[in-house]
Parts: sequence; structure tokens; C-alpha cells
Amino acid sequence: MGMNMRDIQRLQQKMVKMQEELEVAQFTGTAGGGAVTITMTGKFEIVGVKIDPEAFNADDIYELEVMVKAAAKHAFDRVNAEQQKLLTNATGGVKIPGLF
Repeated sequence: MGMNMRDIQRLQQKMVKMQEELEVAQFTGTAGGGAVTITMTGKFEIVGVKIDPEAFNADDIYELEVMVKAAAKHAFDRVNAEQQKLLTNATGGVKIPGLF
């Protein structure tokens, strides 16, 4: 089943709208059972970092650094997964040349 120009334009509009919604959505990544929480937008911008002071002391700084990286990666992976889902949903799994 081929797609005509109108189908493609409709699809592009739908994807732009979904992309805009994704960009303002927020995703949280956590590490250490919530000791570190990082909030990221759908544009991969970190907008929040929360660290539970009870979970760390000054000697644990290395552990804290590791957890911040892990929480950031968790948030990043969630945004990535959402982008993949958006693409698959919007195109019905069809790869369209010139999109992304």
C-alpha cells in the first residue's frame, strides 16, 4: 500500500505534534533506590537533580558521582525509548526516507 503526498503530510504533522509533546514531557531517572533522581526533558535537557542528603556522607562522594551518572543514564534511556516508541507509532513501523 503506497502513501500519497497527503498521507505523508498528515504523518509529518502528526510527528511534529508528537515531537513537541515529547520535548515538553519530563522523564525521571533514579539510582541508589531513589538516593539520586535526575529529571530530563524529551530534548535530553536535565532540568532537575535531587540528592537525598541522608543517603550520603562526605566519604561517599565517589559513590554519589557514580549514582548521578547512573541516574542520568536511566533518564536518558527513558527519553530514548519514548522517542523510539513515538517513531514506531507515528509511522506504523514504516521507515520513511527523510524523516529523522
